[in-house]
Amino acid sequence: MENQPIAKGRLYTSYGLQGLLTVMFLMGAANNLLQTETAVKGATDFGYPAESVLFLGIILLISTILYAYPKTTILGAILLTAWLGGAVATHIIHKDAVSMSLPAVFFGVLVWVSIWLRDGQLQGLFPLKN
Repeated sequence: MENQPIAKGRLYTSYGLQGLLTVMFLMGAANNLLQTETAVKGATDFGYPAESVLFLGIILLISTILYAYPKTTILGAILLTAWLGGAVATHIIHKDAVSMSLPAVFFGVLVWVSIWLRDGQLQGLFPLKN
């Protein structure tokens, strides 16, 4: 499947989705890097020390940049998946409703769908049909 040309609509959808996700992750990273009241309160409410917010912002920023850069997209996707997995774990530890974890799961799936739409090797690993 990796040598077949990709339809323009699929390619535009792929990059559009990746761009939208990148902007959203960058906004989250900016909130942490700027240590906004919302970011610090959100972190401390979940038991993270206020001092960790800057470090978390740096991790999210680096992961997002790697995801946005074509040669490191897969590495960035892996790191963002880990980030989102930490969000899910935090909700589980705090015994939050399952619905609180669903956005992180949804975004994690979208991170990979954005790549899958244009990557033949990934499509080979996860085909829609045999």
